[in-house]
Amino acid sequence: MIRYLIAALCAWAAALPAAAQPKPDVRIPSTPQTVIRGHIPANLPPIMHVKPGQLVTIDTLSHQGMNTGDDPIAFFARGGIKSDEVLKDAVDVYGRVKPPPGMGTHVLTGPVYIEGAEPGDMLEVRVIDVRHRVPYGVNATNKGSGVLPELLSEPVFRIIRLDLERRVALFSPEIEVPLAPFMGIMAVAPPPDMQIVSSRPPGAFGGNLDLKQLTRGSTLYLPVYNAGALFFTGDSHSAQGDGEVNGTAIETSLTPTFQFIVHKGKGASLKWPRAENATHYITMGIDRDLNLALKAAVQETVGFLMREKGLDDKAAYAIASIGVDFRVGEAVNLNQMVYGMIPKALFVKERQTTYWFKP
Repeated sequence: MIRYLIAALCAWAAALPAAAQPKPDVRIPSTPQTVIRGHIPANLPPIMHVKPGQLVTIDTLSHQGMNTGDDPIAFFARGGIKSDEVLKDAVDVYGRVKPPPGMGTHVLTGPVYIEGAEPGDMLEVRVIDVRHRVPYGVNATNKGSGVLPELLSEPVFRIIRLDLERRVALFSPEIEVPLAPFMGIMAVAPPPDMQIVSSRPPGAFGGNLDLKQLTRGSTLYLPVYNAGALFFTGDSHSAQGDGEVNGTAIETSLTPTFQFIVHKGKGASLKWPRAENATHYITMGIDRDLNLALKAAVQETVGFLMREKGLDDKAAYAIASIGVDFRVGEAVNLNQMVYGMIPKALFVKERQTTYWFKP
């Protein structure tokens, strides 16, 4: 236990400079009592109530090491990970928390009740910090998986060591991938009439967006459908390319710190989630058909430019074409997600405005 605690503390300390590590007002652990697997329900009692503006730190667990038939210690031993490097949380949750039939496999911590949030509101989720809990992650794929489902004939589980001090993943002696940790799933509970949704496909409630831009210093906006919003998070990633084309990123266990802000009555304008960072506004479109996801993302961009920037439809459509990049966020989770990157520098009057995070 002592060695486990030391290893965990070293990982946290190495992830970011000490001055950048905020002190949370609330800390939520990942235990069999605080996590669920594979689904996002609308009616689950909250594990914690928090006030808007508080700094809320949430431990999360990767589902890797829990979905192969081996227990986490045996699974990670195959990649040279010692038993004392495996999170005790993962060992405790394994076998005790199972996904409902037909649902996904992700481990989610939540729901968290944000006081004052009501249906029709908009929840602003500020990503204050994201820290690694362990110095390793997993990229997994299989025949039938990803964008090239026939490429492989057998499952592949690649356990990847992370150099947290240098902030790179050690893919091989010749290849190092820069770390850019973010939460693959951030969600509010879906509308009550949906009752329960799988954790795999993203939707208007957020969920498995796999949006690599949601790193430290970013903001996600979600519509609220239930009292308290009921926020979940999980599916944490050390690094991911746009598209997540083989089905997974570098899946790991992270500890994010969030700040929640409630915008009264603003949720009705959100057909899809929206995001922001210091340099860009980020719109999204989601659909089973990638072409329709792109169309939705362009429509959201045009709508944003008209509503928030005062452009008419002709000017907004033109700016969407000449000034906005549209990217495939992920193409492997049933619903496809395309996002638009709108540079804030396009707007002359905004070049002097202040965003809450400074890179």
